[in-house]
Amino acid sequence: MPSAPIPIPIPSPLRLAAVIVAAGQGLRAGQPLPKQFALWRGKPVLARAAERLKEAGVEALCVVIPQGADELVRDMLAGLEPFVLVTGGATRQESVRKGLEALVEHSPAVVLIHDAARPDCPPHIVERLTVALRDAPAAIPVLPVVDSMIVADGGTMGAKADRAILRRVQTPQAFRFAAILGAHRQWTGAQDAGDDAQVAQAAGLAVALVDGDERLHKLTFADDFNHKDTPMIRTGTGYDVHRLAAGEELWLCGVRIEHDKGLAGHSDADVALHALVDAILGAAGEGDIGLHFPPSDPQWRGASSDRFLAHAVSLAAAKGLAVGNVDVTIICEAPKIGPHRDAMRANLARLLGVQVDCVNVKATTTERLGFAGRGEGIAAQAVATLMAG
Repeated sequence: MPSAPIPIPIPSPLRLAAVIVAAGQGLRAGQPLPKQFALWRGKPVLARAAERLKEAGVEALCVVIPQGADELVRDMLAGLEPFVLVTGGATRQESVRKGLEALVEHSPAVVLIHDAARPDCPPHIVERLTVALRDAPAAIPVLPVVDSMIVADGGTMGAKADRAILRRVQTPQAFRFAAILGAHRQWTGAQDAGDDAQVAQAAGLAVALVDGDERLHKLTFADDFNHKDTPMIRTGTGYDVHRLAAGEELWLCGVRIEHDKGLAGHSDADVALHALVDAILGAAGEGDIGLHFPPSDPQWRGASSDRFLAHAVSLAAAKGLAVGNVDVTIICEAPKIGPHRDAMRANLARLLGVQVDCVNVKATTTERLGFAGRGEGIAAQAVATLMAG
């Protein structure tokens, strides 16, 4: 029976739900615990898989887990509510059916069934699948076979296989919920189904094919963790200047500071956030702040710069990049930054969705040289590191 859901209730009815199959042992991966719970790019594989589905629009998750893993999985998935945990069955097909049954009361229109061992699901895959369900009750992502194929005859080469008609099948697989639930309930196969598309086909359901993605690679062997655990790292820098003027508010790192002058600009002129936005856009290869928020556009007059930062982070996320750490330097004679540093770090961590220890804010002067030294303005520079996440 499914355990009680996390306190945040699952809404009913749902447009899009997902069953994540995470009840296996994953022994071939050579990890000290089942591969779905092992670290991959700094996070448990299951947590990565769940995050990606939520980012793609999944409203609620049903996670099928091994006996006794409830507490471990609840901790892993904290922040990804709503979800429900279900103890798996003796076979994959039985585990999936139990997961589907746990979603019946929530009446999802569409359900994705996904292997936890495929932690990197691009959002466009979910879009392709759901679009395909307009004309078919089931849809799966597939990739072409590029190598020559044969049929093995014991230890020797047998007949040739025609790779032109073969496809590699991936997950998530998408289904109209009522259709796949009915298919699993009537499944009578003597052996466990290889995947849910086979269960659907056995029930007479047409299964549409959509283009898959190599990012959906299934983690199976120890080398998958050795190679994939070294993340892609990209670094960007940013620099910005705004003049100080009487009658303006002073905002730095999204924190309002009492001062006899404030920074003048088209938006709120938060020079530190502007530098950081440029650093993130640079690391993501997305131009600069002026490209996305031109000062000639009246809609950005007086805008809070945290909107610019959120946009930059979302562009990076769309490329599979997450903020690793940031370092901001504020250059001014006054005001003193030290008393506000902790508040600035905490606010940036909140805006970026990272831990405070991933954020550094520091200040320096120019020994009274130049515009900053004369108190005419404030400058800021920033460095941001993005990691494939």
